[in-house]
Order: sequence, then structure tokens, then C-alpha cells
Amino acid sequence: MGSQGSHHASKIPDIEAIKKETGFSQANIVRLHHRFRALDKEDKGFLSKENFLCIGELAVNPLCDRIINAFFENSNSLDFRSFIRILAHFRPIEEDKPKDPNSQEPINSRRNKLKFAFQLYDQDKDGKISRNELLQVLRMMVGVQVTNEQLESIADRTIQESDLDNDNAISFEEFAKSLEKMNIEHKMSIRFLK
Repeated sequence: MGSQGSHHASKIPDIEAIKKETGFSQANIVRLHHRFRALDKEDKGFLSKENFLCIGELAVNPLCDRIINAFFENSNSLDFRSFIRILAHFRPIEEDKPKDPNSQEPINSRRNKLKFAFQLYDQDKDGKISRNELLQVLRMMVGVQVTNEQLESIADRTIQESDLDNDNAISFEEFAKSLEKMNIEHKMSIRFLK
């Protein structure tokens, strides 16, 4: 990594604990720290929601507000440690890494990736995705390309197929089961960090 990367790593507090907690390599942590500092234009040591709007790819995403809110679920500002913990959800899963039965579930596990995705839908935080919450996301994603009637039909069919306990909503467990065959590990991974 070179002396410059090592020098920068020494400026990151608790880098060893961050490596253990997130699974990121020292080089990835240094890269993400550079990104964090670039977003923190006023050098405050934390990010606000407005700082995230400087990320072009995120700003044009129809779910931009929901993604940003997921980063700020418990606070109005985000320090580097919190920033990197959230990004760890998107770290690819290491298939060949042996699993230690005594260790905590990794942040980037399939289940944790699904929980992150679930919260993008469950805006009222009641543990269920209602028909209205599903419709809101569908409208954001497809815009005016599909009629309201078609969207309502898609939402109704999705709930009908996923709702195993017939409460007209989708719980996290039902959400996870409905995505059982989907390669979430691939779809929710940022490959440039590999």
C-alpha cells in the first residue's frame, strides 16, 4: 500500500476495530476515509444529509431520499465510523471465508442486506410493508411510465404472493422468503471495494 497509505491509515482512529467490525481491508478503509473527507467539504468531522446529495449517482436515484434516510436512521449527522458501518452492508460476501460459529453475524450477511432493503420500504417503521408503502416505492421507481391502475395491480399481486399470514402486509420474514431465490449478495454489493 505504500508509506503514504500507511501514514493516512494512522490518522484514522480505531482502524483495527473498524477492520474487524466491517470486514474492510485497511486499503478500503483508507479509500472510504478519503471519500468521507471529500464529502465533508467543511471539515466538520461528520456528514449531513445535504453532503450525500453531492454524490451524483445517488442524487439521480429515484429512491435517493430513502437511501439517505437509511444512513441517518438514528441521527442527523454521521461520523466516519457510522458511515463505514453502513457501507459495510454493501461489501461483497466472501464465499470462501470459514464461518466462526462464535462470531457475530457479519454486517454484510444476506440477512443484514435484506434488513437494509426492507427499511427502504417500511417508512413508518412498524415492521411491515403496507400496500401504500409498496405503492410509494413503485411510483418512485417507475414514475409516469405505468398507470396508477397498473401499479395498484402490481402492489396487490406482490402482497398476495408474499403475505403468508394474510394480514395484508409484508413482514420482514415474508420479505426475506419472497426474495429467497434472488441473488441479494450480488445486487446489494459495491464491487469497487472488492
